[in-house]
Amino acid sequence: MNELSQKDLAKRALSLVDLTNLNDGCTAADITALTARAVTPHGAVAAVCIWPEFVAQAVRELKGTGVNVATVVNFPDGGTETGKVVAETEQAIADGADEIDLVMPYRAFVEGRKGFAEEQIIRVRDVIPEPGKLKVILETGEIKDPLLIHLASEIAIGAGADFIKTSTGKVAVNATLEAAEIMLTAIEEARRDHRAEVGFKPAGGIRTLADAAAYLALADRIMGPNWVSAATFRFGASGLLDALIAEIEGTDAAGGEGY
Repeated sequence: MNELSQKDLAKRALSLVDLTNLNDGCTAADITALTARAVTPHGAVAAVCIWPEFVAQAVRELKGTGVNVATVVNFPDGGTETGKVVAETEQAIADGADEIDLVMPYRAFVEGRKGFAEEQIIRVRDVIPEPGKLKVILETGEIKDPLLIHLASEIAIGAGADFIKTSTGKVAVNATLEAAEIMLTAIEEARRDHRAEVGFKPAGGIRTLADAAAYLALADRIMGPNWVSAATFRFGASGLLDALIAEIEGTDAAGGEGY
């Protein structure tokens, strides 16, 4: 691939980034630094993804930029009682969040409590007003079994997810191309059967242009070359943005922390 096409690929990926800081010990100053990075000389990222307590701050700092504010609920362990998860979601929406990244109760799901997982997704979806988006995190590295990953994808799609997301970035195995292929296949099946139009978000360990390119190529192959946009595809990452800007500008990327 020549230099120009690499730059074009980096520009394509930049607009798909959910620029993320879900670090333990994150501060208000860290959020200000994050929001300052969200609009670059080469365009804006799709969203920032942050802890719930910083949503109102990020909304203020990003006003007028077109960058969405996403936050997480039932995060990272997926074990919070459903009523509390709904309350977390309602508070985040009241604070101005545009998008909610919900960790599916994946342990309950793996134990066979599929109805419990489905009900939680439905109840969270019900308190997100349009045009708010719900991204459901499957935690595929913990589910492991390909058939269960496919089933989790189907359940999340059926329960009203706008996106399905691989991972929290907080476990040993996060985004993988193998899990992505399963999830994108479930998305294509839902589209083909006219059941839903759902997006995809790989997250965790995506740090380089080569990493991003592999996921984009997979999505293009399964969903078609015109499917990927910020409405249908996101990268959950922190260090990836630096790598993309370095490619566009022809400089060396500083080492970024990969979410």
